[in-house]
Amino acid sequence: MDLKQITPMVLTYNEAPNLGRMLAKLDWAEEVLIVDSFSDDETIAIARARPRTRILQRRFDTFASQCNYGLEHTRTEWVLSMDADYVLSDELIKEISALRPGTTTAGYRANFKYCIYGQSLRSSLYPPRTVLHKLNRARYREDGYGHRVVLEGEIKQLTGVILHDDRKPLERWFAEQVKYAGREAEHLATTPSEELNRTDKIRRWVFVAPILVLFYTLILRGAVLDGWRGWFYAFQRTLAELMLSLKLLEKRFNK
Repeated sequence: MDLKQITPMVLTYNEAPNLGRMLAKLDWAEEVLIVDSFSDDETIAIARARPRTRILQRRFDTFASQCNYGLEHTRTEWVLSMDADYVLSDELIKEISALRPGTTTAGYRANFKYCIYGQSLRSSLYPPRTVLHKLNRARYREDGYGHRVVLEGEIKQLTGVILHDDRKPLERWFAEQVKYAGREAEHLATTPSEELNRTDKIRRWVFVAPILVLFYTLILRGAVLDGWRGWFYAFQRTLAELMLSLKLLEKRFNK
């Protein structure tokens, strides 16, 4: 695949702790499209300091709307959908350059290695994500507390990985988790049970999910072998589930 036909698209809001490291792995791109939600830290200055970045600003309403806005302003055949805390591995960049997509191929899915303060964990709960896709076959939609791309065509799996390496302060993580928990609680409360996956059905039980996540992350996924970083990650995931449980209980009490 000709890398000149790929535009990395990055959503940002106050991503100064992450953006520079991510952009350093995108030097191969002819243009990097930044869709910014009016950051008030050094995000814009960092973006402007890198060559070949184009910055658009739009008031945030939903992640899907931000992504679709970016698609409307993309000028290449392919889009690489990036979060500001993603860092491409050299192996993945090489793999993408060697791709020869067929006429039915609409996108590619990548696996992630989760990092805690720069060191990757053996495993995590972070799911694979479709990150590389054709512009004219894609549309983003909301999906619970997040968003996902809907593609017309075949999605293939990449073997190279992306590092998820968020260096923003823990206080920012707390604030974001409160918002995510509220949106996810609304999703779980209003979606028919038959439309939920097994994980979301367990989350509806409220008390079970946080305990299961702690055990699953530490023991079954091996975070305990990653030392204090593994415990840090396990506590983060457990706390996120506890916040969701509290939001679900709040909705029940307010009926």
